Order: sequence, then C-alpha cells, then structure tokens
Amino acid sequence: MTRTEKAALLSAAIGILVTALKFAAFWLTGSIALYSDALESIINVVAAICAFVALRVAAQPADDDHPYGHHKAEYFSAVIEGTLIIVAALLILREAYQGIVSPKTIDTPVVGLAVNGLATVINAAWGFVLLRRGRAWRSPALVADARHVIADVVTSGGVIVGVALVMLTGVLVLDPLVAGLVALQILWSGWTMMRDSINGLMDQAASPEMIQKIRELISMHGEGALEAHDVRTRHAGSATFVDFHLVVPGEMSVAESHAICDRIENGIEAAVEGVVVTIHVEPGDEAKARGVPVI
Repeated sequence: MTRTEKAALLSAAIGILVTALKFAAFWLTGSIALYSDALESIINVVAAICAFVALRVAAQPADDDHPYGHHKAEYFSAVIEGTLIIVAALLILREAYQGIVSPKTIDTPVVGLAVNGLATVINAAWGFVLLRRGRAWRSPALVADARHVIADVVTSGGVIVGVALVMLTGVLVLDPLVAGLVALQILWSGWTMMRDSINGLMDQAASPEMIQKIRELISMHGEGALEAHDVRTRHAGSATFVDFHLVVPGEMSVAESHAICDRIENGIEAAVEGVVVTIHVEPGDEAKARGVPVI
C-alpha cells in the first residue's frame, strides 16, 4: 500500500470519528446548524473512501489499454467529491428552510457545542497535515480531500458561533440561518473542487513557474544542441508530461543527439518529481527564433 493510500484510509477513519461526535452533538441539541455540520462530515468519509479507491487505481502501472498510466483516476475522485458536497449543501438548505418556517428550541447547547468543538479540533489538525502531504506528494485526490476537511472546519467554526448566538440572544431563527450560510459555503467549496479537477481532466498545462523551470533545465543540460522549441506540458494526477522538439546540427550523428537527449531527460527527471519527458530531434534548419536557446 502506498503512502497516499494509507493517508486516504486514515482520513476515512478520522472522518468516521468526527462524524460520530458531530451527530452526538446534534442528538444532544436538535440544532439544525449542528445537523448540517454532521451531514457534511458524512460526505468527508465517503470522499476519503473515494480518494482511496482512486489512488489504488492511479497507482497501477501502464498497460496495453492505458499506455500513459492511470494517473487521471485521481481527478475522477475529486469530481465525485465535489458532486457529493453539492448534494449535501442542497440537503442542508432544505433543512434550513424548514427551520426558518418552524424554528425549534435547542437542548443542552453547552454540552453539544463542547462535543462539536472537540470534533472540530481533530478535523483541523488532520486537515492541515493532509493538505501538506497531498501537495508534497502531488496527489490531487489527497489535496481535494484535505480541502474538504478544511472547509468542514470552517463550517464547524461558523456553526459553533451561530449556536452560541442562539444561546445568548434566544433568537431561534439564527440556527437555521447559520445552517443556510453553511450550505452556501459548502456549495462554493464543491464548485471550486470540481473546476480544478475538470482542468486536470482537460490536460491543463503545468504552472508558469514549473514551465519556466523546465525550460531552464533544457537550456542547462542541452549543450551540443542548437535550440528547443514547442515545449508543451500537461498534468495527469501526480505525473507531469513534457514534450518538445530539440534542434541539433544536421551533421550530428544519431548517437550524439541521443546522448544529449539522455542528458536533458536525466536533468529534468532529477529536478521534477513524477515527470515523463518525450523529445523529438530535428536537424538545424528546423530552428525557430522563439525556441529555447541551449548553446
């Protein structure tokens, strides 16, 4: 089992614990806002399981049917998570509307808030750890899961404030209003998650900073060539694919040009984790002024 798969399983386990605590808080209080918080945590658990399955698929090596690997499976996980988040938000909005129409009193709010607060602290600690790991390991599935957990923490903070205001003011309608605000925040989180995942499925290019780094590496390790042009990149999960045309002197032998390609590939692979490099060699008269000089 890979480190990312272990992280996804641990996230699911923590999500189950947090969800149980939040439903206990809802059971103690009857608060719609606390119900909305608990419902969103259920989605966290489902999302973590989806992330685990996606990571298992993405870790499979390339085969005849998928010669470029299975990296994009992680993006499907993030799209599913985004969809689940949106569904949860719509369910919460329905409960919030009913609460506004028929406000209900909150029972034992102090105990309920204490239980919910404990769940929130656990969630916050894990969310930030998971986000760092996901970014360091370049895993879209873990990053999506971490963002969802952190969004849940923000949600919980708002809910705790809202229920506390109900306690202090006695205005019962504040409880469903807070739940409605939580739902809107969740909707935004789900939309941004789906947008980022769709960009990955559409072969979005690497960041400008990474592209610049790759161009510098080509120039640094391309001694003997004339230029590199048409440099292209795309992300697929934790992998980054790079391809470009390398212009060499027309009289250069195949062995010499191949040695230059090997040097460039090794240089990029040493500096960029998970990179796959493809180079097309061309003779000197194919040089373009807009290319990357490598002399």
